[in-house]
Amino acid sequence: MIRSITLIACLVLASPAISQEQVGRPALKAEAVVSSDIVRIGDLIENAGAVSDIPIFRAPGLGQSGAVPASRVVDAVRPHHLFGLDTRGLAEIVVTRASRTITTNDFDTRVVRALAGQYGSAEATNLTVIFDNEPRTVHVEPNSGNLRISRLTFEPRTGRFDVSFEAPGSTAARRAPLRFTGSLTETFEAAVPARPIAQGEVLKVSDVIVTRRPKAEFAAGAFTYPEQVVGLVARRSLPAGRALRSADLQKQELVARNENVTITYEVPGIVLTMRGQALESGAQGDLISVLNVQSKKTIHAIIIGPGRVTVAATPPRLAVNASPSSPRNIASLPAK
Repeated sequence: MIRSITLIACLVLASPAISQEQVGRPALKAEAVVSSDIVRIGDLIENAGAVSDIPIFRAPGLGQSGAVPASRVVDAVRPHHLFGLDTRGLAEIVVTRASRTITTNDFDTRVVRALAGQYGSAEATNLTVIFDNEPRTVHVEPNSGNLRISRLTFEPRTGRFDVSFEAPGSTAARRAPLRFTGSLTETFEAAVPARPIAQGEVLKVSDVIVTRRPKAEFAAGAFTYPEQVVGLVARRSLPAGRALRSADLQKQELVARNENVTITYEVPGIVLTMRGQALESGAQGDLISVLNVQSKKTIHAIIIGPGRVTVAATPPRLAVNASPSSPRNIASLPAK
């Protein structure tokens, strides 16, 4: 956000005149980055010479930017005898206050690092911090010390913690509330719905994401990768963000019970088809019972597509107790 810059009320009343030959012609800068809460002449003007360190404006807040009209800069430096100032046709100068940011991830990382050894045998990479109130990004002075924990209590049985942080040398950090409570939990990567899924809906690639979920949600059959669930059908309504398990999904049904199907029987050189009725429902690759409408016999067939099943031919084999003296006990061999 661009904000206005406040003119410092108390200006130095006298300053030495600067020779253009000594420092070159002074000129306005289009933008400036300052590291303190004061904007000085040298921050806004090139070749300001001996008056460079004279303060003229208050700087924006840490990490923020402000705009000061060029005319105000000219008015502010006029008492300091900075002759021949080149405004370069600028209407304003954008001033940014330098800062170092402390993010939620910084707080999270330090809590995990401090508590990993106290949380059973779980690896640090599998631990996740859940703050009761998500920390906001904090801007601190660029030269301040690194974020560190100043106080920490932890209850291993419940996973609850209470932690306070500090950034040595930072005035902003001392003013900010850097105390947080929350819980530490072991997590695992899981495939979860990216949106609510209705019962009977077929999952698409865009419907599934991978995220870390608490171990308490883990159950046998939990899926890890999207490709494991894409194309499957929801057995029930599924909320977004909850780990998907095998009990939640099923393969897409290609044949319904009592549906008329085409039975295919195939052997080398011969393909037979006949009409049948499915006695069971099933998905691709399932073995189901099918009634041969012509013979009225029940057979077992594998589903190969919508309304289509196939019967695998049984390869010829020798009888177990066959002997040379009883040729009728030898199974017929295929002709060469």
